[in-house]
Amino acid sequence: MGNICRSPTAEGVARTLAETRGLAARFEFDSAGTHDYHVGRPPDPRARAAAAQRGYDLSTLRARQVDASDFERFDRILAMDRDNLALLRKACPDEQRGKLALFLGFSTRFDLAEVPDPYYGGPEGFERVLDLVEDAVQGLLDDPSP
Repeated sequence: MGNICRSPTAEGVARTLAETRGLAARFEFDSAGTHDYHVGRPPDPRARAAAAQRGYDLSTLRARQVDASDFERFDRILAMDRDNLALLRKACPDEQRGKLALFLGFSTRFDLAEVPDPYYGGPEGFERVLDLVEDAVQGLLDDPSP
């Protein structure tokens, strides 16, 4: 929703794992929220701390809201949950809707559709997000389609 927990975590993990695997030149990763609650702010301190413990640096990321150009610019637009996916579908031009999907569709180890929002919980929620995100990013990097 506000681009300070799940999405920037996924962006940071994706950038790091793509670089580690020598795939950074093939991908451009960005994150954005469907709401403007936190535009310009860094990721939640708890997300930054949990990510840092696993070697991911989120410190340079800043929240932004999805804008119309994103639907043209990116090959894939992945939502963390069904509510965000529905909001993206409403905003997305018909000819770009094929780019929309749930992020955990790339997961290989977890049988879940949604990444739970850790915002109102404790540190364990941010650890869970990292577990899910790391797995889905690996699946995304392994997927040969655009």
